[in-house]
Amino acid sequence: MSNTSKRYTAEFKRDAVALVYSSGKTVTEVAREIGVSPEGLRNWVNQDKADRGQGPAGVLTSDEREELRRLRRENREQQQTIEVLKKPRPSSRGNRRSSRALRVHRCGEGHRDEPRWPWCLNRSGFGRDLSCWV
Repeated sequence: MSNTSKRYTAEFKRDAVALVYSSGKTVTEVAREIGVSPEGLRNWVNQDKADRGQGPAGVLTSDEREELRRLRRENREQQQTIEVLKKPRPSSRGNRRSSRALRVHRCGEGHRDEPRWPWCLNRSGFGRDLSCWV
């Protein structure tokens, strides 16, 4: 037996369900006559009942199933977008440090901050503090 399942058109499914209702035969008998599995035909009949509001409580209609599928796909895409946006972006200055601490220049004389860095930032964190250069 094949592991692949057959795909039936919506029209074929509607006709098969109508045949079950109109013939007075059991689902299994109709399934044998038209060449589908009894379980598959029974699922089609149960879904048709749910779509007409005659199914058990809590069963989703076809429209509700389609909307749920669409919303789950949309949610998954939004979660992926959020994950991408959470990733850190490289700094345009090439400095990946996020601190805005005052750093001292290479000579370090007259400055109390340690360690000595080859350049320093001004107090705002942008640009070089020219007063530190010898």
